[in-house]
Formats: sequence, C-alpha cells, structure tokens
Amino acid sequence: MPRARTDAETREQNAAACPIIESLEQIGSQWRLTVLHTLLDGEHRFNELKRSTGANARTLSRVLDDLGEMGFVERRIEEDSPIATYYSLTEKGESLEPVFDEIECWAGEWLDDDRVEAQ
Repeated sequence: MPRARTDAETREQNAAACPIIESLEQIGSQWRLTVLHTLLDGEHRFNELKRSTGANARTLSRVLDDLGEMGFVERRIEEDSPIATYYSLTEKGESLEPVFDEIECWAGEWLDDDRVEAQ
C-alpha cells in the first residue's frame, strides 16, 4: 500500500502544478483553444474566424475580447469602405505554437490507441 503524503509534500506538489493550472485557466476553454489554433495560420477577419471555428458571434466576440485582454490576440481595424476588423496573434500568442504541436503529437500517439481499447 502506498504511503500517504504529508501536508508539506502535498503543498509542494500543488505549488509545482500551479503554473500549469494558471496557464490552462487562461487558454483552456474550448473556444479559446480553437481561436488560438486557428490564428496560428495568420490574420483572420471576424467572419472568417466565425466560419472556421463554428462559434456564434456572441461567443467569438467574448473570446476575442478575453484573449485580447490577456495579451494573446491583437485587433487591427481597417477603416476603408467597408470597415474591416482583423485579428492576429501577438508574440505571446505565437509562442503557443510549440505547445499545440506537442499536444497534436501526443494526441496522434495516444488518442487513437485509447479509442481502439475502448471498443
């Protein structure tokens, strides 16, 4: 039988996981991840993001505002006729590309196996 952890060991483990938990709280929602992943391909207009992500306008607007406030996404307004709003990743947002790459590698290796075992 494994020994029970002491309070100090539990606090130490929680402190080590804290940056991971904090990071996931910032980017971890389905829509935030979807928008961030889509913008890795480059700048998109609002309606392009809406079509490619499948999010409704209200959700997408809220997510873009949140990601902008957190410094992941920037907005550019082109005031020609018609006015167009473009969204792109900031340097902070672009820095997530290797994270997405690693998750895709992990998923390619493990998710197919999990689905086969579950059947």
